[in-house]
Amino acid sequence: MSLIYVLNGPNLNLLGKRQPRIYGHETLADVEADCRKLASELGHEIRFHQSNREYEIIDWIHEAREDGAGIVINPAAFTHTSLAILDALNTFEGPVIEIHISNVHKRESFRHHSFVSHRADGVIAGLGTEGYQLGIRRVATMLKVPKKE
Repeated sequence: MSLIYVLNGPNLNLLGKRQPRIYGHETLADVEADCRKLASELGHEIRFHQSNREYEIIDWIHEAREDGAGIVINPAAFTHTSLAILDALNTFEGPVIEIHISNVHKRESFRHHSFVSHRADGVIAGLGTEGYQLGIRRVATMLKVPKKE
């Protein structure tokens, strides 16, 4: 049983309350419950975290280096600003999937650039909270494939 980290950036604690027209009505607790159920069905365990503080996300990435097999990350606004999160992700050897609930490419131009994408093995955007489940499925698939040396 592998451990997959699901990391969430700023303002995602307001999911379901903040701009539901863009982000939907599901809460982060709903997303977590769905992720836990799916991970269990796939034979994996998850650690689910959210923070409005960049350093906490970095600390969880460092923690994942020790005991995590993969990371699914919705860095939210840190996507467009955080070289520090990119640097932390670059130290992680497992698969990384970047998630965005909204289609960032249909939004303001400053949201079109992602530092995290430079490390991510895949990016899921615009599929609502279902993107988390797709990200977990992808990490689970990637963990089955032997790494090329």
